[in-house]
Amino acid sequence: MAKLTTEQLLEQFADLTLVELSEFVKAFEEKFDVTAAAPAAAAGAAGAGAAEEVEEKDSFDVILEAAGDKKIQVIKAVRELTSLGLGEAKAVVDGAPKAVLEGANKEAAEKAKDVLEAAGASVTLK
Repeated sequence: MAKLTTEQLLEQFADLTLVELSEFVKAFEEKFDVTAAAPAAAAGAAGAGAAEEVEEKDSFDVILEAAGDKKIQVIKAVRELTSLGLGEAKAVVDGAPKAVLEGANKEAAEKAKDVLEAAGASVTLK
């Protein structure tokens, strides 16, 4: 089997989708019992933007930073976004900064952020 050059490998990686690249990284980590976070970032930077795809998060935490001056609307928004009761939602709002959603996908996190900000809250995604 002929050994591929670094340039040939990079060309192959450039043709992969985000899902295929993610699967490759997982397989690489399992096969060689390593964590590919730093090497993947370095290889991706040299590979025409692949690092941005590797590092793109698929899980977000929606953090309520502050309720603002419309606390009741923010409590209603928290209840709407979660399965919390009134007392629990109030405790989240009163305990800000506090996570409202954890491990949400990008679309759900963005929607939750928009709903909370519309109610008057300050929100960050992590």
